[in-house]
Amino acid sequence: MDGRTELVVKALVAVAWADGCIHAREVEILQTLVTALALSSDDANALREYARSPRALDELPLVELPAQDRVALLRHAVLLTYADGKQTDDERGVLDGLVARLQIPVDEARSIIQAAARRAQRLSDLV
Repeated sequence: MDGRTELVVKALVAVAWADGCIHAREVEILQTLVTALALSSDDANALREYARSPRALDELPLVELPAQDRVALLRHAVLLTYADGKQTDDERGVLDGLVARLQIPVDEARSIIQAAARRAQRLSDLV
């Protein structure tokens, strides 16, 4: 697994832990991502182990990600915050912290978050 992929997945794990617990739907989404990335079993197991305990974004050097990966991470993070049907204040706070750590300009981040939230709400209507 390359370092960028690992960093993005670990950041999503931290977002999933934002409200103090990781919900079954969040685990399912993270597992789907790991499967889609076609990681080796060792890498997949290492990420599963990483996700078993609470994580925080400040553990991760997110500014090392290229700009397109930072934007993609923010989009995926927003979708993940809606995984259990609603976005909590804690999750919104983590997203704000993520924006700051990713160094995405506020106006651009707002647009990304709004578009991803609309997509998440449409997707939740389908299930």
